[in-house]
Amino acid sequence: MSLHSRNSRQRLAVVLIFVTPALWSFNYLIARRAPGVIEPDVLALQRWLMAGLLFCFVARAELWAQRRLILADWRHTVVLGALGMWICGAWVYQGGHSTSATNIALIYALSPVMIVVISRLWLKEPFSAIQACGVALALVGVLHVVLKGQWADLARVQWSVGDAWILGATLSWTFYSLLLKRWPSPLGDGARLGVISLAGVLVMLPFAGWEALSSPIPTFSRTGFELALTAALLPGYAAYLAYSVMLRELGAARVSVVLYLGPLYAAIMAWLMLGEPVHGYHAVGLALVLPGIYLVNRRPDTIQPR
Repeated sequence: MSLHSRNSRQRLAVVLIFVTPALWSFNYLIARRAPGVIEPDVLALQRWLMAGLLFCFVARAELWAQRRLILADWRHTVVLGALGMWICGAWVYQGGHSTSATNIALIYALSPVMIVVISRLWLKEPFSAIQACGVALALVGVLHVVLKGQWADLARVQWSVGDAWILGATLSWTFYSLLLKRWPSPLGDGARLGVISLAGVLVMLPFAGWEALSSPIPTFSRTGFELALTAALLPGYAAYLAYSVMLRELGAARVSVVLYLGPLYAAIMAWLMLGEPVHGYHAVGLALVLPGIYLVNRRPDTIQPR
């Protein structure tokens, strides 16, 4: 690959840092609409079945050519499917039934920090002191938004059973990100995600089947299908493909800060689609998060690794 092509791909990956959270923000709206309409595992299964089939259709020629390699690597695929599609999907919807949006955001704020630390120690990714300051600055910014500018409220946060589901999803996302980088594959991003998505669907089948048999909520409904379809296309297909491209080009530590734009984008989405107000603490959070992301993603030749 030429230097120009490499630089172009990295520039695209940096642009995707600001696009991907907008796609993921739709999942906040879906999670708020889903209770009483569709069960968590059923929603996650439908989401990743549709997204997985779309990935596979687009990459069908590559998948057929690499079918023996895919079968030989099935263990890694199942682990990634369980972590990235089942736990990171259904567990978030499950936790949303019994915990607050504030608690969810607080717990998810831990993920980039964990990714940075583990990727530095385990994957040996270079990470400078300036980049660490960027992560800290972005973390302060997102916490300011989550706490609505009232830092004293942090001492009054009450934890619930639902928080355990969210913590599990956060840890799962951390290790999904790291293992996706740790276990390289000759498959293209779309083809690999297609296989991982369908592996996740297989893991979810017994849990979704139990929900379908035991829940009074209809397994299939127009509203439930619309939610699953939206989740499949935007925070599913598009966001995960963009995340995989970023992960390959920039590394797990640099990409991890993308999560800190989530609450800010969600606030904008809620303002545009639900009429919820935007407050001053959102502006303060944005003023902290954006410089933090800049510091984390400065050109490698401008920073000195530790």
